[in-house]
Amino acid sequence: MSAPDLQRQQLREAVQRQPAAFLLGVMLENSNPDSPPPPPGAAAATQALRLRADHPEALARLGRARWMQGHPGDAAALLRRAAEQVPQHPGIALWLGHALEDAGQPEAAADAYRHAHRLLPGEPYITAQLLNWQRRLCDWRDLDRLSAQVRQAVAQGQAVVEPFAFLSEDASAAEQLACARQRAAAVGAGLAPLPPATVRGHGRLRVGFLSNGFGAHPTGLLTVALFEQLGRADRLELHLFALNGDDGSDIRARLKAAASVLHEVGGQSHQDIATRIRNAGIDVLFDLRGWGGGGTPQVLAMRPAPVQVNWLAYPGTSGAPWIDHVLADAFVLPDALAPAFSEQVLRLPRAFQPSDNTRAMTLPPSRAACGLPEHGVVLCCFNNSYKLTPRSMQRLFAVLQGVPGSVLWLLSGPGNADARLRAAARDARVDPARLVFMPRLPHAEYLARYQHADLFLDTHPYNAHTTASDALWAGCPVLTCPGSTFAARVAGSLNHHLGLARMNAVDDRAFIATAIQLGNDAQALQALRAELAVQRTRSGLFDMAAFAVDFTAAVEGMARERGWQGEHTL
Repeated sequence: MSAPDLQRQQLREAVQRQPAAFLLGVMLENSNPDSPPPPPGAAAATQALRLRADHPEALARLGRARWMQGHPGDAAALLRRAAEQVPQHPGIALWLGHALEDAGQPEAAADAYRHAHRLLPGEPYITAQLLNWQRRLCDWRDLDRLSAQVRQAVAQGQAVVEPFAFLSEDASAAEQLACARQRAAAVGAGLAPLPPATVRGHGRLRVGFLSNGFGAHPTGLLTVALFEQLGRADRLELHLFALNGDDGSDIRARLKAAASVLHEVGGQSHQDIATRIRNAGIDVLFDLRGWGGGGTPQVLAMRPAPVQVNWLAYPGTSGAPWIDHVLADAFVLPDALAPAFSEQVLRLPRAFQPSDNTRAMTLPPSRAACGLPEHGVVLCCFNNSYKLTPRSMQRLFAVLQGVPGSVLWLLSGPGNADARLRAAARDARVDPARLVFMPRLPHAEYLARYQHADLFLDTHPYNAHTTASDALWAGCPVLTCPGSTFAARVAGSLNHHLGLARMNAVDDRAFIATAIQLGNDAQALQALRAELAVQRTRSGLFDMAAFAVDFTAAVEGMARERGWQGEHTL
Protein backbone atom coordinates (compact mmCIF):
# COMPACT_ATOMS: atom_id res chain seq x y z
CA MET A 1 0.00 0.00 0.00
CA SER A 2 1.37 3.42 -0.94
CA ALA A 3 2.02 6.06 1.71
CA PRO A 4 -0.91 8.29 0.59
CA ASP A 5 -3.26 5.28 0.57
CA LEU A 6 -2.05 4.27 4.02
CA GLN A 7 -2.56 7.83 5.24
CA ARG A 8 -6.14 7.91 3.86
CA GLN A 9 -6.91 4.54 5.47
CA GLN A 10 -5.59 5.79 8.80
CA LEU A 11 -7.74 8.92 8.44
CA ARG A 12 -10.84 6.87 7.71
CA GLU A 13 -10.15 4.65 10.73
CA ALA A 14 -9.60 7.72 12.89
CA VAL A 15 -12.90 9.18 11.73
CA GLN A 16 -14.66 5.92 12.54
CA ARG A 17 -13.11 5.86 16.01
CA GLN A 18 -13.67 9.56 16.77
CA PRO A 19 -16.18 11.11 14.37
CA ALA A 20 -16.60 14.10 16.68
CA ALA A 21 -12.92 14.99 16.26
CA PHE A 22 -13.31 14.88 12.49
CA LEU A 23 -16.41 17.06 12.66
CA LEU A 24 -14.68 19.55 14.94
CA GLY A 25 -12.06 19.84 12.23
CA VAL A 26 -14.82 20.48 9.71
CA MET A 27 -16.24 23.17 11.97
CA LEU A 28 -12.86 24.86 12.38
CA GLU A 29 -12.38 24.73 8.62
CA ASN A 30 -15.82 26.32 8.22
CA SER A 31 -14.77 29.27 10.37
CA ASN A 32 -11.42 29.92 8.69
CA PRO A 33 -11.71 32.40 5.84
CA ASP A 34 -7.98 33.17 6.02
CA SER A 35 -7.05 30.27 3.73
CA PRO A 36 -5.62 31.74 0.52
CA PRO A 37 -7.66 31.17 -2.66
CA PRO A 38 -7.77 28.55 -3.96
CA PRO A 39 -8.01 26.64 -0.67
CA PRO A 40 -5.35 24.01 0.00
CA GLY A 41 -5.94 20.79 -1.90
CA ALA A 42 -7.99 22.34 -4.72
CA ALA A 43 -5.24 21.96 -7.33
CA ALA A 44 -4.55 18.36 -6.31
CA ALA A 45 -8.27 17.58 -6.41
CA THR A 46 -8.57 19.04 -9.89
CA GLN A 47 -5.63 16.94 -11.08
CA ALA A 48 -7.11 13.80 -9.50
CA LEU A 49 -10.39 14.35 -11.33
CA ARG A 50 -8.53 14.51 -14.63
CA LEU A 51 -7.27 11.01 -13.88
CA ARG A 52 -10.56 9.69 -12.49
CA ALA A 53 -13.68 11.78 -13.07
CA ASP A 54 -15.70 10.23 -10.26
CA HIS A 55 -13.05 10.17 -7.53
CA PRO A 56 -15.16 10.89 -4.38
CA GLU A 57 -12.41 12.43 -2.25
CA ALA A 58 -11.35 14.70 -5.10
CA LEU A 59 -14.96 15.69 -5.81
CA ALA A 60 -15.52 16.48 -2.13
CA ARG A 61 -12.32 18.52 -1.79
CA LEU A 62 -12.95 20.47 -4.96
CA GLY A 63 -16.57 21.03 -3.92
CA ARG A 64 -15.36 22.32 -0.58
CA ALA A 65 -12.92 24.63 -2.34
CA ARG A 66 -15.64 26.00 -4.63
CA TRP A 67 -17.85 26.66 -1.61
CA MET A 68 -15.06 28.56 0.14
CA GLN A 69 -14.52 30.60 -3.03
CA GLY A 70 -18.16 31.69 -3.02
CA HIS A 71 -19.58 29.38 -5.70
CA PRO A 72 -22.18 27.37 -3.76
CA GLY A 73 -24.03 26.09 -6.84
CA ASP A 74 -20.89 24.52 -8.29
CA ALA A 75 -19.94 23.26 -4.83
CA ALA A 76 -23.31 21.60 -4.32
CA ALA A 77 -23.11 19.81 -7.68
CA LEU A 78 -19.63 18.45 -6.91
CA LEU A 79 -20.50 17.45 -3.36
CA ARG A 80 -23.69 15.76 -4.52
CA ARG A 81 -21.65 13.64 -6.94
CA ALA A 82 -19.26 12.77 -4.12
CA ALA A 83 -22.14 11.88 -1.81
CA GLU A 84 -23.59 9.55 -4.43
CA GLN A 85 -20.24 7.73 -4.56
CA VAL A 86 -19.86 7.41 -0.77
CA PRO A 87 -23.36 7.77 0.74
CA GLN A 88 -22.13 6.61 4.15
CA HIS A 89 -19.71 9.52 4.61
CA PRO A 90 -21.17 11.96 7.19
CA GLY A 91 -18.64 14.71 6.49
CA ILE A 92 -19.51 14.92 2.80
CA ALA A 93 -23.23 14.97 3.65
CA LEU A 94 -22.54 17.81 6.09
CA TRP A 95 -20.54 19.81 3.57
CA LEU A 96 -23.28 19.22 1.00
CA GLY A 97 -25.81 20.69 3.43
CA HIS A 98 -23.71 23.86 3.85
CA ALA A 99 -23.35 24.28 0.08
CA LEU A 100 -27.05 23.71 -0.56
CA GLU A 101 -27.94 26.31 2.09
CA ASP A 102 -25.90 28.95 0.30
CA ALA A 103 -27.14 27.79 -3.11
CA GLY A 104 -30.70 28.61 -2.12
CA GLN A 105 -31.92 25.02 -1.86
CA PRO A 106 -33.23 24.93 1.73
CA GLU A 107 -35.23 21.70 1.60
CA ALA A 108 -32.34 19.83 -0.04
CA ALA A 109 -29.99 21.24 2.61
CA ALA A 110 -32.24 19.89 5.36
CA ASP A 111 -32.29 16.50 3.63
CA ALA A 112 -28.48 16.46 3.56
CA TYR A 113 -28.24 17.35 7.25
CA ARG A 114 -30.88 14.73 8.04
CA HIS A 115 -28.85 12.12 6.16
CA ALA A 116 -25.69 13.09 8.04
CA HIS A 117 -27.62 12.83 11.29
CA ARG A 118 -28.82 9.33 10.42
CA LEU A 119 -25.20 8.32 9.85
CA LEU A 120 -24.01 9.85 13.14
CA PRO A 121 -27.09 10.33 15.33
CA GLY A 122 -25.03 10.93 18.46
CA GLU A 123 -22.89 13.71 17.00
CA PRO A 124 -24.13 17.02 18.49
CA TYR A 125 -22.59 19.28 15.81
CA ILE A 126 -24.62 17.58 13.09
CA THR A 127 -27.67 17.56 15.36
CA ALA A 128 -27.31 21.31 15.91
CA GLN A 129 -27.09 21.92 12.17
CA LEU A 130 -30.21 19.85 11.53
CA LEU A 131 -32.12 21.44 14.40
CA ASN A 132 -31.28 24.97 13.26
CA TRP A 133 -32.33 24.28 9.69
CA GLN A 134 -35.54 22.51 10.68
CA ARG A 135 -36.48 25.56 12.74
CA ARG A 136 -35.95 27.78 9.71
CA LEU A 137 -38.18 25.50 7.63
CA CYS A 138 -40.84 25.24 10.41
CA ASP A 139 -40.27 21.48 10.26
CA TRP A 140 -41.08 20.45 13.81
CA ARG A 141 -40.45 16.71 13.47
CA ASP A 142 -38.48 15.38 16.47
CA LEU A 143 -37.80 18.97 17.53
CA ASP A 144 -37.90 18.29 21.26
CA ARG A 145 -35.54 15.33 20.96
CA LEU A 146 -33.07 17.24 18.80
CA SER A 147 -33.21 20.23 21.13
CA ALA A 148 -32.61 18.04 24.18
CA GLN A 149 -29.54 16.52 22.51
CA VAL A 150 -28.12 19.95 21.70
CA ARG A 151 -28.74 21.24 25.22
CA GLN A 152 -27.09 18.11 26.62
CA ALA A 153 -24.03 18.78 24.46
CA VAL A 154 -23.78 22.26 25.93
CA ALA A 155 -24.18 20.88 29.45
CA GLN A 156 -21.34 18.42 28.75
CA GLY A 157 -19.03 21.16 27.51
CA GLN A 158 -18.88 20.16 23.84
CA ALA A 159 -17.94 23.30 21.88
CA VAL A 160 -19.93 22.39 18.79
CA VAL A 161 -23.08 24.52 19.09
CA GLU A 162 -23.33 27.98 17.56
CA PRO A 163 -24.51 30.44 20.24
CA PHE A 164 -26.75 32.34 17.81
CA ALA A 165 -28.70 29.20 16.87
CA PHE A 166 -28.88 28.25 20.55
CA LEU A 167 -30.89 31.42 21.28
CA SER A 168 -33.88 29.73 19.60
CA GLU A 169 -33.88 26.93 22.18
CA ASP A 170 -35.94 27.32 25.34
CA ALA A 171 -32.75 27.37 27.40
CA SER A 172 -31.79 29.43 30.43
CA ALA A 173 -29.42 32.39 30.39
CA ALA A 174 -26.90 30.23 32.26
CA GLU A 175 -27.06 27.65 29.46
CA GLN A 176 -26.55 30.41 26.89
CA LEU A 177 -23.47 31.56 28.82
CA ALA A 178 -22.07 28.02 28.84
CA CYS A 179 -22.64 27.70 25.08
CA ALA A 180 -20.98 31.05 24.36
CA ARG A 181 -18.00 30.31 26.60
CA GLN A 182 -17.40 26.97 24.91
CA ARG A 183 -17.53 28.54 21.46
CA ALA A 184 -15.26 31.41 22.54
CA ALA A 185 -12.71 28.95 23.92
CA ALA A 186 -12.67 27.07 20.60
CA VAL A 187 -12.38 30.24 18.52
CA GLY A 188 -9.67 31.78 20.72
CA ALA A 189 -7.51 28.66 20.90
CA GLY A 190 -4.13 29.32 19.32
CA LEU A 191 -4.78 32.98 18.51
CA ALA A 192 -2.03 35.27 19.73
CA PRO A 193 -3.25 38.66 20.94
CA LEU A 194 -1.57 41.84 19.79
CA PRO A 195 0.67 43.64 22.30
CA PRO A 196 -1.43 45.36 24.99
CA ALA A 197 -2.87 48.76 24.07
CA THR A 198 -3.98 51.60 26.31
CA VAL A 199 -6.68 54.23 26.07
CA ARG A 200 -5.30 57.67 25.20
CA GLY A 201 -4.79 59.90 28.20
CA HIS A 202 -6.67 62.86 26.77
CA GLY A 203 -8.17 64.18 23.58
CA ARG A 204 -11.17 63.10 21.55
CA LEU A 205 -11.83 59.38 21.90
CA ARG A 206 -11.64 57.16 18.84
CA VAL A 207 -14.53 54.72 18.85
CA GLY A 208 -14.65 51.77 16.48
CA PHE A 209 -17.58 49.63 15.33
CA LEU A 210 -16.96 46.26 13.67
CA SER A 211 -19.84 44.78 11.67
CA ASN A 212 -20.93 42.98 8.53
CA GLY A 213 -24.19 44.96 8.60
CA PHE A 214 -23.17 48.42 7.43
CA GLY A 215 -25.77 48.77 4.69
CA ALA A 216 -29.40 47.78 4.11
CA HIS A 217 -29.22 45.37 7.03
CA PRO A 218 -30.84 45.45 10.50
CA THR A 219 -27.61 46.73 12.07
CA GLY A 220 -27.33 49.57 9.56
CA LEU A 221 -31.00 50.43 9.89
CA LEU A 222 -30.80 50.59 13.67
CA THR A 223 -27.58 52.60 13.94
CA VAL A 224 -27.53 55.08 11.04
CA ALA A 225 -29.54 57.87 12.68
CA LEU A 226 -27.55 57.50 15.92
CA PHE A 227 -24.26 57.71 14.04
CA GLU A 228 -25.51 60.84 12.29
CA GLN A 229 -26.29 62.42 15.65
CA LEU A 230 -22.92 61.37 17.07
CA GLY A 231 -21.21 62.85 14.01
CA ARG A 232 -22.99 66.19 14.44
CA ALA A 233 -22.11 66.32 18.14
CA ASP A 234 -18.44 65.73 17.23
CA ARG A 235 -17.52 64.49 20.71
CA LEU A 236 -16.35 61.10 19.44
CA GLU A 237 -14.27 60.17 16.41
CA LEU A 238 -16.25 57.40 14.71
CA HIS A 239 -14.52 54.60 12.80
CA LEU A 240 -16.72 52.01 11.09
CA PHE A 241 -14.94 48.78 10.10
CA ALA A 242 -17.14 47.24 7.42
CA LEU A 243 -16.83 43.51 6.87
CA ASN A 244 -19.43 43.76 4.10
CA GLY A 245 -18.91 45.53 0.80
CA ASP A 246 -20.78 48.60 -0.35
CA ASP A 247 -24.30 47.46 -1.28
CA GLY A 248 -25.09 50.78 -2.96
CA SER A 249 -27.88 51.48 -0.48
CA ASP A 250 -28.89 54.84 0.91
CA ILE A 251 -28.11 53.49 4.39
CA ARG A 252 -24.51 52.73 3.39
CA ALA A 253 -24.08 56.23 1.96
CA ARG A 254 -25.47 57.79 5.16
CA LEU A 255 -23.21 55.65 7.34
CA LYS A 256 -20.17 56.67 5.33
CA ALA A 257 -21.12 60.34 5.59
CA ALA A 258 -21.71 60.12 9.34
CA ALA A 259 -18.44 58.35 10.21
CA SER A 260 -15.07 60.01 10.55
CA VAL A 261 -13.74 57.05 8.54
CA LEU A 262 -15.44 54.00 7.05
CA HIS A 263 -12.77 51.31 6.69
CA GLU A 264 -13.41 48.68 4.00
CA VAL A 265 -12.03 45.48 5.54
CA GLY A 266 -14.15 42.84 3.84
CA GLY A 267 -12.18 39.85 2.59
CA GLN A 268 -9.11 40.68 4.66
CA SER A 269 -7.52 38.19 7.04
CA HIS A 270 -8.28 38.32 10.73
CA GLN A 271 -4.73 39.43 11.43
CA ASP A 272 -4.92 42.24 8.88
CA ILE A 273 -8.26 43.52 10.24
CA ALA A 274 -6.96 43.45 13.82
CA THR A 275 -3.83 45.31 12.74
CA ARG A 276 -5.94 47.87 10.86
CA ILE A 277 -7.99 48.55 13.99
CA ARG A 278 -4.85 48.81 16.13
CA ASN A 279 -3.17 51.18 13.67
CA ALA A 280 -6.28 53.40 13.69
CA GLY A 281 -5.70 53.97 17.39
CA ILE A 282 -9.16 52.85 18.49
CA ASP A 283 -9.82 53.38 22.21
CA VAL A 284 -13.21 51.65 22.50
CA LEU A 285 -14.31 48.99 20.00
CA PHE A 286 -17.92 47.82 19.69
CA ASP A 287 -18.61 44.37 18.33
CA LEU A 288 -21.75 44.80 16.23
CA ARG A 289 -22.05 41.17 15.23
CA GLY A 290 -20.99 38.87 18.04
CA TRP A 291 -22.03 35.29 17.36
CA GLY A 292 -24.65 36.36 14.83
CA GLY A 293 -22.89 34.88 11.82
CA GLY A 294 -20.71 36.68 9.32
CA GLY A 295 -18.74 38.33 12.09
CA THR A 296 -15.09 37.93 12.99
CA PRO A 297 -14.74 36.98 16.67
CA GLN A 298 -11.15 36.00 15.88
CA VAL A 299 -10.37 39.68 15.29
CA LEU A 300 -11.75 40.64 18.70
CA ALA A 301 -9.83 37.75 20.27
CA MET A 302 -6.58 39.40 19.13
CA ARG A 303 -7.42 42.39 21.35
CA PRO A 304 -6.97 45.18 18.79
CA ALA A 305 -8.46 47.78 21.16
CA PRO A 306 -7.94 48.36 24.89
CA VAL A 307 -11.70 48.39 25.60
CA GLN A 308 -14.05 46.02 23.71
CA VAL A 309 -17.83 46.03 24.01
CA ASN A 310 -20.69 43.69 23.10
CA TRP A 311 -23.66 45.79 21.98
CA LEU A 312 -26.83 45.61 19.93
CA ALA A 313 -26.33 42.90 17.28
CA TYR A 314 -26.02 39.78 19.43
CA PRO A 315 -28.77 39.52 22.08
CA GLY A 316 -26.84 37.61 24.71
CA THR A 317 -23.48 37.23 26.36
CA SER A 318 -20.35 36.77 24.27
CA GLY A 319 -18.86 34.42 26.86
CA ALA A 320 -15.53 35.73 25.60
CA PRO A 321 -12.63 36.90 27.79
CA TRP A 322 -11.72 39.49 25.16
CA ILE A 323 -15.03 41.38 25.57
CA ASP A 324 -14.97 43.70 28.57
CA HIS A 325 -18.48 45.15 28.69
CA VAL A 326 -22.00 44.54 27.46
CA LEU A 327 -24.11 47.66 26.87
CA ALA A 328 -27.77 47.11 27.70
CA ASP A 329 -30.62 48.61 29.72
CA ALA A 330 -32.20 47.72 33.05
CA PHE A 331 -35.22 45.97 31.53
CA VAL A 332 -33.54 43.81 28.92
CA LEU A 333 -30.71 42.88 31.31
CA PRO A 334 -31.91 43.18 34.91
CA ASP A 335 -29.69 42.42 37.89
CA ALA A 336 -31.02 38.86 38.04
CA LEU A 337 -29.51 38.14 34.61
CA ALA A 338 -26.10 39.72 35.25
CA PRO A 339 -24.49 36.51 36.64
CA ALA A 340 -25.19 34.86 33.27
CA PHE A 341 -23.03 37.42 31.44
CA SER A 342 -19.26 37.14 31.22
CA GLU A 343 -18.95 40.88 30.58
CA GLN A 344 -19.25 43.77 33.01
CA VAL A 345 -22.81 45.01 32.57
CA LEU A 346 -23.27 48.68 31.67
CA ARG A 347 -26.76 50.10 31.27
CA LEU A 348 -28.04 53.06 29.33
CA PRO A 349 -30.80 55.11 31.02
CA ARG A 350 -33.01 54.25 28.03
CA ALA A 351 -33.70 51.29 25.77
CA PHE A 352 -30.39 49.87 24.58
CA GLN A 353 -31.64 49.69 20.97
CA PRO A 354 -31.45 52.79 18.74
CA SER A 355 -33.53 53.23 15.59
CA ASP A 356 -33.70 55.27 12.41
CA ASN A 357 -36.14 58.03 13.29
CA THR A 358 -35.80 59.72 9.92
CA ARG A 359 -37.81 57.10 8.04
CA ALA A 360 -40.87 58.43 6.26
CA MET A 361 -43.96 56.29 5.85
CA THR A 362 -45.18 55.75 2.31
CA LEU A 363 -48.66 54.64 1.32
CA PRO A 364 -49.05 50.85 1.18
CA PRO A 365 -50.74 48.89 -1.61
CA SER A 366 -54.40 48.07 -1.04
CA ARG A 367 -55.36 45.30 1.36
CA ALA A 368 -56.39 43.17 -1.58
CA ALA A 369 -53.01 43.67 -3.25
CA CYS A 370 -51.39 42.45 -0.03
CA GLY A 371 -53.55 39.32 -0.01
CA LEU A 372 -55.62 40.59 2.93
CA PRO A 373 -59.41 40.52 3.19
CA GLU A 374 -61.21 43.84 2.83
CA HIS A 375 -62.58 43.58 6.38
CA GLY A 376 -61.54 41.98 9.63
CA VAL A 377 -58.72 42.36 12.15
CA VAL A 378 -55.20 41.86 10.81
CA LEU A 379 -52.86 40.28 13.34
CA CYS A 380 -49.25 40.16 12.22
CA CYS A 381 -45.91 38.61 13.11
CA PHE A 382 -43.11 39.41 10.69
CA ASN A 383 -40.43 37.61 12.68
CA ASN A 384 -38.08 35.24 10.88
CA SER A 385 -39.35 31.69 10.49
CA TYR A 386 -36.90 30.16 12.99
CA LYS A 387 -38.62 32.17 15.74
CA LEU A 388 -41.99 30.57 14.95
CA THR A 389 -41.74 27.77 17.48
CA PRO A 390 -44.61 25.34 18.12
CA ARG A 391 -45.37 27.16 21.38
CA SER A 392 -45.46 30.54 19.65
CA MET A 393 -47.69 29.30 16.85
CA GLN A 394 -50.12 27.56 19.21
CA ARG A 395 -50.43 30.87 21.02
CA LEU A 396 -51.18 32.67 17.74
CA PHE A 397 -53.66 30.01 16.64
CA ALA A 398 -55.51 30.43 19.96
CA VAL A 399 -55.83 34.15 19.26
CA LEU A 400 -57.18 33.48 15.77
CA GLN A 401 -59.79 31.16 17.27
CA GLY A 402 -60.82 33.88 19.71
CA VAL A 403 -61.07 36.70 17.14
CA PRO A 404 -63.61 35.69 14.48
CA GLY A 405 -62.87 36.95 10.98
CA SER A 406 -59.26 37.83 11.81
CA VAL A 407 -56.21 36.82 9.76
CA LEU A 408 -52.58 36.25 10.71
CA TRP A 409 -50.06 38.01 8.46
CA LEU A 410 -46.66 36.32 8.46
CA LEU A 411 -43.34 36.77 6.68
CA SER A 412 -42.92 34.08 4.05
CA GLY A 413 -40.26 31.57 5.05
CA PRO A 414 -37.78 29.47 3.07
CA GLY A 415 -38.62 26.26 1.27
CA ASN A 416 -41.91 24.70 2.33
CA ALA A 417 -42.13 26.63 5.62
CA ASP A 418 -45.38 28.38 4.65
CA ALA A 419 -47.07 25.10 3.71
CA ARG A 420 -46.00 23.54 7.01
CA LEU A 421 -47.47 26.46 8.95
CA ARG A 422 -50.75 26.09 7.07
CA ALA A 423 -50.74 22.39 7.94
CA ALA A 424 -50.12 23.28 11.59
CA ALA A 425 -53.08 25.69 11.45
CA ARG A 426 -55.26 22.91 10.07
CA ASP A 427 -54.15 20.61 12.89
CA ALA A 428 -55.12 23.37 15.36
CA ARG A 429 -58.57 23.59 13.72
CA VAL A 430 -57.84 26.97 12.17
CA ASP A 431 -58.68 27.55 8.52
CA PRO A 432 -55.27 27.64 6.75
CA ALA A 433 -56.63 30.39 4.49
CA ARG A 434 -56.50 32.72 7.51
CA LEU A 435 -52.69 32.67 7.27
CA VAL A 436 -51.44 35.29 4.81
CA PHE A 437 -47.78 35.43 3.81
CA MET A 438 -45.84 38.53 2.87
CA PRO A 439 -42.78 38.08 0.63
CA ARG A 440 -39.50 39.69 1.60
CA LEU A 441 -39.58 43.29 0.38
CA PRO A 442 -37.36 46.37 0.32
CA HIS A 443 -37.47 48.02 3.72
CA ALA A 444 -39.69 50.98 2.82
CA GLU A 445 -42.29 48.73 1.18
CA TYR A 446 -42.27 46.32 4.12
CA LEU A 447 -42.58 49.19 6.63
CA ALA A 448 -45.55 50.70 4.78
CA ARG A 449 -47.54 47.46 5.14
CA TYR A 450 -47.74 47.89 8.91
CA GLN A 451 -50.47 50.46 8.19
CA HIS A 452 -52.75 47.52 7.39
CA ALA A 453 -51.83 45.62 10.58
CA ASP A 454 -53.86 46.11 13.76
CA LEU A 455 -51.66 44.29 16.26
CA PHE A 456 -48.21 42.65 16.21
CA LEU A 457 -48.06 39.36 18.13
CA ASP A 458 -44.57 38.41 19.33
CA THR A 459 -42.78 35.04 19.63
CA HIS A 460 -41.07 33.05 22.36
CA PRO A 461 -38.29 32.43 23.37
CA TYR A 462 -36.71 34.67 20.72
CA ASN A 463 -38.51 38.01 20.55
CA ALA A 464 -38.97 40.46 17.75
CA HIS A 465 -36.03 42.88 17.95
CA THR A 466 -35.50 45.14 14.93
CA THR A 467 -38.92 43.99 13.74
CA ALA A 468 -40.58 45.21 16.96
CA SER A 469 -38.89 48.57 16.54
CA ASP A 470 -40.14 48.72 12.94
CA ALA A 471 -43.71 47.94 14.00
CA LEU A 472 -43.75 50.56 16.75
CA TRP A 473 -42.23 53.22 14.51
CA ALA A 474 -44.89 52.45 11.90
CA GLY A 475 -47.66 52.81 14.48
CA CYS A 476 -48.51 49.13 15.05
CA PRO A 477 -48.73 48.10 18.75
CA VAL A 478 -46.64 45.10 19.84
CA LEU A 479 -47.89 42.51 22.31
CA THR A 480 -45.12 40.44 23.84
CA CYS A 481 -44.47 38.15 26.80
CA PRO A 482 -41.01 38.92 28.26
CA GLY A 483 -39.00 35.88 29.21
CA SER A 484 -35.90 35.17 31.29
CA THR A 485 -33.16 35.78 28.73
CA PHE A 486 -31.92 38.88 26.92
CA ALA A 487 -33.29 37.65 23.57
CA ALA A 488 -36.70 37.12 25.20
CA ARG A 489 -36.88 40.64 26.64
CA VAL A 490 -36.05 43.02 23.78
CA ALA A 491 -39.62 43.74 22.64
CA GLY A 492 -40.57 44.12 26.30
CA SER A 493 -37.81 46.68 26.74
CA LEU A 494 -39.16 48.72 23.84
CA ASN A 495 -42.70 48.65 25.26
CA HIS A 496 -41.43 49.51 28.73
CA HIS A 497 -39.46 52.54 27.57
CA LEU A 498 -42.31 53.57 25.30
CA GLY A 499 -44.64 53.80 28.30
CA LEU A 500 -46.77 50.87 27.15
CA ALA A 501 -45.73 48.32 29.77
CA ARG A 502 -49.25 46.89 29.82
CA MET A 503 -48.45 45.35 26.42
CA ASN A 504 -45.96 43.08 28.21
CA ALA A 505 -48.02 40.03 29.19
CA VAL A 506 -46.96 38.01 32.22
CA ASP A 507 -47.57 34.59 30.65
CA ASP A 508 -49.08 32.82 27.64
CA ARG A 509 -52.59 32.88 29.10
CA ALA A 510 -52.47 36.65 29.63
CA PHE A 511 -50.95 37.10 26.16
CA ILE A 512 -53.81 35.22 24.51
CA ALA A 513 -56.48 36.94 26.62
CA THR A 514 -55.11 40.42 25.90
CA ALA A 515 -54.85 39.74 22.16
CA ILE A 516 -58.39 38.39 22.03
CA GLN A 517 -59.76 41.32 24.04
CA LEU A 518 -58.11 43.87 21.75
CA GLY A 519 -59.00 41.94 18.62
CA ASN A 520 -62.69 42.02 19.52
CA ASP A 521 -62.77 45.68 20.57
CA ALA A 522 -62.23 48.05 17.66
CA GLN A 523 -62.43 51.12 19.90
CA ALA A 524 -59.78 49.75 22.28
CA LEU A 525 -57.47 49.01 19.35
CA GLN A 526 -57.99 52.48 17.94
CA ALA A 527 -57.27 54.06 21.34
CA LEU A 528 -54.13 51.95 21.71
CA ARG A 529 -52.82 53.06 18.33
CA ALA A 530 -53.54 56.69 19.20
CA GLU A 531 -51.65 56.31 22.49
CA LEU A 532 -48.73 54.73 20.63
CA ALA A 533 -48.64 57.69 18.23
CA VAL A 534 -48.35 60.08 21.18
CA GLN A 535 -45.79 58.00 23.09
CA ARG A 536 -43.63 57.56 20.01
CA THR A 537 -42.74 61.24 20.35
CA ARG A 538 -43.20 61.84 24.07
CA SER A 539 -41.34 58.83 25.50
CA GLY A 540 -37.92 59.45 23.98
CA LEU A 541 -37.64 55.88 22.65
CA PHE A 542 -36.98 57.24 19.15
CA ASP A 543 -35.07 60.38 20.22
CA MET A 544 -31.65 59.74 18.68
CA ALA A 545 -30.21 63.13 19.70
CA ALA A 546 -30.79 62.20 23.36
CA PHE A 547 -29.57 58.66 22.68
CA ALA A 548 -26.31 60.13 21.33
CA VAL A 549 -25.81 62.06 24.59
CA ASP A 550 -26.35 58.95 26.73
CA PHE A 551 -24.22 56.79 24.44
CA THR A 552 -21.34 59.29 24.54
CA ALA A 553 -21.50 59.39 28.33
CA ALA A 554 -21.29 55.58 28.44
CA VAL A 555 -18.27 55.52 26.11
CA GLU A 556 -16.48 58.23 28.05
CA GLY A 557 -17.23 56.41 31.32
CA MET A 558 -15.58 53.24 30.00
CA ALA A 559 -12.56 55.25 28.86
CA ARG A 560 -12.19 57.05 32.20
CA GLU A 561 -11.93 53.68 33.93
CA ARG A 562 -8.85 53.07 31.75
CA GLY A 563 -7.14 56.38 32.42
CA TRP A 564 -8.73 58.82 29.96
CA GLN A 565 -8.81 62.26 31.58
CA GLY A 566 -11.10 64.07 29.19
CA GLU A 567 -11.14 65.67 25.79
CA HIS A 568 -9.39 68.80 27.02
CA THR A 569 -6.66 69.16 29.62
CA LEU A 570 -5.57 72.28 31.48
